[in-house]
Amino acid sequence: LPAPPPLSNLAISKDAAAARDWLKRFRGCPIPRAAVDIAFSRSSGPGGQNVNKVNTKATVRCALDSTWVPSWARDGLQDSPYFVKSTRSILLTSTLHRSQAQNVDDCLSKLHALICSAASRPIQNEPSEEQRERVRGLERIANAQRRLQKDKRSQKKRERANSRLDW
Repeated sequence: LPAPPPLSNLAISKDAAAARDWLKRFRGCPIPRAAVDIAFSRSSGPGGQNVNKVNTKATVRCALDSTWVPSWARDGLQDSPYFVKSTRSILLTSTLHRSQAQNVDDCLSKLHALICSAASRPIQNEPSEEQRERVRGLERIANAQRRLQKDKRSQKKRERANSRLDW
């Protein structure tokens, strides 16, 4: 796993660029099993003897203070419904498949998606110069339309005032 840059907040555009670069590298690599705690238990629900005999439910616990979890994403992860406050960790389970390995892979992919989501939320993208120019043009058009409407209202009120004097 790529080590995240030591950034607490992303106020500077250089920090946001570093966080964006880390996120791009992190999306390309899966979370290894050694980076998390994995436990197995019996699944609940239908399935007959297989459910009662085989420990296929996978539970993955990831400490929030792990070195590979970015510090700017920790606030978002704490707001997640998977956050366990007593142990300061993320707890994910899977009973989707009939095999342990597939359930572990499912848990790890859920954790990967959760960290990607929490890490990308505070990153703000800077608008390009083309986008800025487009916004300036839209503002000019909006101001011109507003000015025309104000002039029409003003003219209408002036005409009303002039018509009263003619009596």
